[in-house]
Amino acid sequence: MPDRVRVVVSNTTPIITLSLIGKLHLMKDLYGEILIPPAVYAEILVGGTRRIGIAELQAAEWIRVQPLVDARRALLLPDLDLGEAEAITLAMDVNADLLVIDERLGRRHAQRVGLLLTGSLGILLKAKELGKLSQIGPLIEDLRAKGIRLSDGLVKQALTLANER
Repeated sequence: MPDRVRVVVSNTTPIITLSLIGKLHLMKDLYGEILIPPAVYAEILVGGTRRIGIAELQAAEWIRVQPLVDARRALLLPDLDLGEAEAITLAMDVNADLLVIDERLGRRHAQRVGLLLTGSLGILLKAKELGKLSQIGPLIEDLRAKGIRLSDGLVKQALTLANER
């Protein structure tokens, strides 16, 4: 059963990161429907050289593209990429209960406007807490092996919170 959080907006990186380890479904399991702005959808469809997340996004009927009320507002965050700026703007537009975002600068902007945040590791932690995962350590190792950069301090903190170290 999804968490009592009702309106959840996601940025690009968490969708790609969770797709990379076959755990995108955790977003649905925890939160139900996920909203993404048009720029996030476009960023995922571009797919980079590895094309991670495209098939997962297209199969995830529970991820819905939501246009911004005024797309120009995202341009007020010029130090962010467009996906991050639109995700923050959309979260404010829909009065989101939660924004899923990993990038440090984007998180700082979102916190400054009072948004509640989680990221890819936060989703893994929540899933473990709810018994949907038995361990997060092997998943974090898998992410790192697949090129996802996670600081040692962040990994240590996540493993400590998960009672795995």
